[in-house]
Amino acid sequence: MPYQVCTGALLRCSCGAAPATFQATPRPVLSSRRIAGVIADHTPFLNVPPFGMCNSPANPQVIAATAAALGVPTPAPCQPVLPAPWVPGAPTVFIGGIPALDDSCRLPCAWAGVITVGYAGQASHHIP
Repeated sequence: MPYQVCTGALLRCSCGAAPATFQATPRPVLSSRRIAGVIADHTPFLNVPPFGMCNSPANPQVIAATAAALGVPTPAPCQPVLPAPWVPGAPTVFIGGIPALDDSCRLPCAWAGVITVGYAGQASHHIP
């Protein structure tokens, strides 16, 4: 059963070196006394912070760092580029007319990473 994602959720990127903490856009709808997220909450640095260092060979900063290291794969600071909303969203739950964000959603980064929810931020949902 999917869990509603709310502020404080733990996010992971397939190309990132560290987890990050989700921050929902302020709205009056709460889940476990935290602001509930929607699929439109995908703004870099506001909703989705960086994931430490990026290892994606598609990231221009990683390409430049790797070239400077004479071809040795070299990570660079993560700066997520998130042009599209989370997918697919909760099909039957809407918050302010926007599909709710649940922990089965994924968020593609322009640098080929895929962001997933490791922990939804719910008080009743424990980290596996």
